Amino acid sequence: MRTPGLLVVGVTLAACRGPSLVPPSVGLPVVTPESLGFDGARLAAVAAYLRDEVDSGSFPGGVVAVGRHGRLALLAAVGRYGDDDTRPVTATTIYDVASLTKVVGLTTACMLLVAEGRLELDAPVQRYVPAFRGSGKERVTIRHLLTHSSGLPAWRPLYTEAPTRAAALLLADTTPLATPPGQAAVYSDLGAIVLTQAVEQIAGEPLDGFLARRVFEPLDMTATRFRPPATWRDRIAPTEKAPQGDVIRGAVHDENAWRLGGVSGHAGLFSNAPDLARLAAWLLAPGTPGHGPGVNPPVLRSEVVHEFTRRQELVPGSSRALGWDTPSEGSSAGTRLSPRAFGHTGFTGTSIWLDPERDLFIILLTNRVHPTRENLRILRVRPRVADLVVQALDR
Repeated sequence: MRTPGLLVVGVTLAACRGPSLVPPSVGLPVVTPESLGFDGARLAAVAAYLRDEVDSGSFPGGVVAVGRHGRLALLAAVGRYGDDDTRPVTATTIYDVASLTKVVGLTTACMLLVAEGRLELDAPVQRYVPAFRGSGKERVTIRHLLTHSSGLPAWRPLYTEAPTRAAALLLADTTPLATPPGQAAVYSDLGAIVLTQAVEQIAGEPLDGFLARRVFEPLDMTATRFRPPATWRDRIAPTEKAPQGDVIRGAVHDENAWRLGGVSGHAGLFSNAPDLARLAAWLLAPGTPGHGPGVNPPVLRSEVVHEFTRRQELVPGSSRALGWDTPSEGSSAGTRLSPRAFGHTGFTGTSIWLDPERDLFIILLTNRVHPTRENLRILRVRPRVADLVVQALDR
């Protein structure tokens, strides 16, 4: 039996086995795939593939958004909210985006501060975070944190070690380096937590307030925020079933972000596909305003975007840009995106990839951790989606 829910906008319907429903607001303009250079039937196969993955148990439901030139060619929702909620997912369903917070939130904040001359990439972290102390830490720079080459370990259970947010931040700041800075690339949530403090010190306000004021509100990203209100709960896909038996819904899935009050640069954001599509279109058109009526986004210089999205190569073999990742063998980017592409993934089952060479973005939101994080099928789904999208474009 097929699971409920298939909403497709902007693709050839014959290939999608389902109705077309245009939501009241999907952010960017929705146009035909052909007008953006896609083969409509091939692009529709992306939605069909995701529907099959729902049926095979890869995730309860998900939303995919594909666009070029500031417009959407595909916005498709498949499956249901979760085992405890069989309502069909819609194009505007909100997801806990997990580590997409690092790029959508923290890295974007860093871009703005660098563009304004308030944050220096090669400055020592201690200039902005005096509590960042320990052997060798005087040599750790902001660039090290953004490229995961600071020498900090990947993680520690702050949520069990610290009773308060302040105590958790102090533990992150005083965690000893595992390697000298610049020697190894280790994906580190601790580094993002330290960088969050630098951003907040410079901005003079909490990260959530800065991003709301400078990014989300100007870009009209009305479904993107930390700590979503209770009124949003029915629009949010659930994540994991907690040990005590409750399903997490509307609260951050990441335990350390929870200890930090739900606001951190490493995790904590909730968003939906239309909102992330707006951000993607903005990043792909540096030097110009964002897309859509009534918005007044900041204008990022193209050289700033280029610096943040190019592979830095501080550590030989590392694929890391500043905050963002770049395509590498076996990554979620698949095999067909250009070397200039940049993207990121989120633990809950989310991903975003942008390819400036094609002016293309691919956004995939799922709750693959529902009801358990042990389901790892998303690892093969992400690259397949990217490849299918590019195949629909390269004719």
